[in-house]
Amino acid sequence: MAGSSPSRRQSNHWTSRSPQRSVLEEILGDDRNSEARHRQLLEAAKKEHERVREEAERVYREQLLREERQRLLEERRREEERIALEERLVAERARLNALKAKKVEIEPPLPEPEPPVAPTLNGKTPASPSISNAPAQINGRAAKQETASAAPSDKPEGGSLTTQAYSHAPATIPSKAPEPAKPASPVPGINGPISTTPQPNGVTPNAGASQSAVPAPAQTGPDRYLVIHKNLKLLRKSLADQAKTNPVLKVRMGDMRRELRKAVGQLTPTMGVAGVNKTQQNNIVKLMREALSNQVRSQMMDPSNFVLEPRKPVEGALHNDTLPSIFLYLINIFAKAAISQFINEGGPRPETADPVGVCVAACISEPEFLWRGASLIDILLAKFRVVCPVLFGYRGSEKTEQGRQRLGWWKDNGRWVPEQQHMDRMTGLGAGFASISLRNFAHSKKTNPFPPREYWTAMARIVNTPSAEISNTQCIVLKSMVENYEQKFIEFYGTAALAALRTALIEFPARAPHRSAAVISLEVVAQSLKRDTGLVLG
Repeated sequence: MAGSSPSRRQSNHWTSRSPQRSVLEEILGDDRNSEARHRQLLEAAKKEHERVREEAERVYREQLLREERQRLLEERRREEERIALEERLVAERARLNALKAKKVEIEPPLPEPEPPVAPTLNGKTPASPSISNAPAQINGRAAKQETASAAPSDKPEGGSLTTQAYSHAPATIPSKAPEPAKPASPVPGINGPISTTPQPNGVTPNAGASQSAVPAPAQTGPDRYLVIHKNLKLLRKSLADQAKTNPVLKVRMGDMRRELRKAVGQLTPTMGVAGVNKTQQNNIVKLMREALSNQVRSQMMDPSNFVLEPRKPVEGALHNDTLPSIFLYLINIFAKAAISQFINEGGPRPETADPVGVCVAACISEPEFLWRGASLIDILLAKFRVVCPVLFGYRGSEKTEQGRQRLGWWKDNGRWVPEQQHMDRMTGLGAGFASISLRNFAHSKKTNPFPPREYWTAMARIVNTPSAEISNTQCIVLKSMVENYEQKFIEFYGTAALAALRTALIEFPARAPHRSAAVISLEVVAQSLKRDTGLVLG
């Protein structure tokens, strides 16, 4: 130790004073470049690396647990919302489900009532029975209804709205339905009190003019609509046979069918915005024009097989002779697509029926698609007749096989569809019928293919049903015809429409033999009109 240098003694002295070596000593130490020192530093670095890695893994595991917990909480929230929605839906449909449970067994048919002697008017027998011979007022007390019922048969029962608006004179059956007037604004009874100003159809609140629909003509042969429907099946078979020898027709016919169905399926509610469905409508018209040009060389066919009444050639008409079978086929596909849209979309959401009705009326009424001066909308009506017969005056008991057939109750794989599904179908079809028949062509150069008088006639056929034969199907169809379309109806018929609405929503359900949910729904519509628009019907 005596031979140690001063610097060595100073270094040892510094080390003895501090339990840890300073950074400077670490750098200037004699063993800083030794192998042992390197191994020591590598070991320390390895331990630090392991510590950082373990800490990172711990943080990562904790983050995964937090994310999993958040996911479970979110999933639980969604399930709770779903269960709450389902519970509300079950509560809302409890009454319908109870009614459905009561109708498990089909009871024997009701006995047919004896037909009464038809009343006479001026020495002549009226074409259809009258519901009442006493007037009824919109905001007053209704006179007692006397129903003249006819025995049910295989023919539809026609009728007329016999409720007399603002009249104190005995009711009479006019020879024809009231013609719709041009739309007027404001509409009486909507968003305000009913005034005494003369209405567009010339009826004032103190006038005694009665309003009625044309009775359905008596049928002496087979139902013409069913004949048209059968002819449409033969048309499809004819096109299939033509396609076997005409490959151009086969390919293009399939493409046109798919394009047309796609365009109809893309129609959406406009929500007051013009031109929303213009592209789809133009595509449909374009396809029909292509079919009418007969570029695929389909056979020519006589359209008289697809119209309700015989037509004579019209001078100046674009088409008085035969038409390409592919054109008639495409109109058939268009009608079928519209009906499917009414059933599938209009049932759960009746508001979706309106854009389809607008498109149907606009496309069918194109002047170049007319035959002998009139449209071919009878093809669509033939399909309506099959799926919703009550619009054409047919009625029956929902508790019998024959009655369900007459009401248009659908079968799936040979079995009747559930009641709720049937009512959803009728809701969409009733709304679809209204969407086509209540279109305003006052500012259009086209001719209305299905004017509002057809809506009036269909309503009359339903509300003139004898009390004992009123069915839930009729009530559902009538409700969907009126709901969301009452303002358009009033715009066309003024005070006569108010009288008709009172008959449909107040007097008709009051005559029903059973207070079912379908019957009550009509009264609910009347209450909604009173609450939302101030329109008091009874």
